[in-house]
Amino acid sequence: MFPKPMKQCLHGLATAMVSVINTVDTSHEDMIHDAQMDYYGTRLATCSSDRTVKIFDVRNGGQILVADLRGHEGPVWQVAWAHPMFGNILASCSYDRKVVIWKEENGTWDKMYEYTGHESSVNSVCWGPYEFGLILACGSSDGAISLLTFTGDQQWDVKKISNAHTIGCNAVSWAPAVVPGSLINQPSGQKPNYVKRFVSGGCDNLVKLWKEEDGQWKEDQKLEAHSDWVRDVGWAPSIGLPTSTIASCSQDGRVFIWTCDDPAGNTWTAKLLHKFNDVVWHVSWSITGNILAVSGGDNKVTLWKESMDGQWACISDVSKGQSAVSTIADTQQNEQ
Repeated sequence: MFPKPMKQCLHGLATAMVSVINTVDTSHEDMIHDAQMDYYGTRLATCSSDRTVKIFDVRNGGQILVADLRGHEGPVWQVAWAHPMFGNILASCSYDRKVVIWKEENGTWDKMYEYTGHESSVNSVCWGPYEFGLILACGSSDGAISLLTFTGDQQWDVKKISNAHTIGCNAVSWAPAVVPGSLINQPSGQKPNYVKRFVSGGCDNLVKLWKEEDGQWKEDQKLEAHSDWVRDVGWAPSIGLPTSTIASCSQDGRVFIWTCDDPAGNTWTAKLLHKFNDVVWHVSWSITGNILAVSGGDNKVTLWKESMDGQWACISDVSKGQSAVSTIADTQQNEQ
């Protein structure tokens, strides 16, 4: 797989401007591929081609290195924080074909579990909604996707979707636990309807939706629109509204927004967000699911928001590493 530039910490951006409020000197000795804030925004995890994962305390604008995790034997592509209800748990995946799950106990980080079931680079890890317990999806260049579920007593159950994507899987992203619209139509006192679903993107140019039925994972939908490798996918957070939304980006420079209003989840519609002049590496939704951050080979981060008439507009863009911000007008001038 080609090395991926750093994935920006983009979750929770809900303003119409982007500005650099803090920089962190990670002291990584090679390219950084991912950087993720924890649930509370007080800790930052980074990973690099130098084979390490680092964790920083970033409260009050400061930075204190609290852990330097060494357990991988190749570039580390991605990190993912579990929900804090399970404690301080972090997953990392690497070119070395391994997934490592780290846990902090009494201020010390150690390996909780190491998964070696893939035959090639593991490119993406994503924790499922906390309602399902500790469950991690892992996408690999061997074309398979693994689902790791913690069953207690240091034991993990492993399920593998073989040949999920021809040539390789680049990204995985979980759907919200609650079925779309179920909160609106819910009889009082009845539990909402939970379904395990996630989306994946691969080197076969496809976006695929997966669903667990009777304990088995099955392909639910195959979404075709991209003309080159799908580099990232992001299932938008939901507040129980009747629409499901997914963003996908690709080597072809395009970002698509997929929506489904069908309660059965069978009919998905693609809308082109924008055609960029370079590869688009990453898409990331705000916590409320109404703003999409996009980063790519043009070394920019752009924020997009859907207007009342259903059109997506760029509300901000900023070059990585610069504190200058651009307004919508600046963005429109750049595109003309």
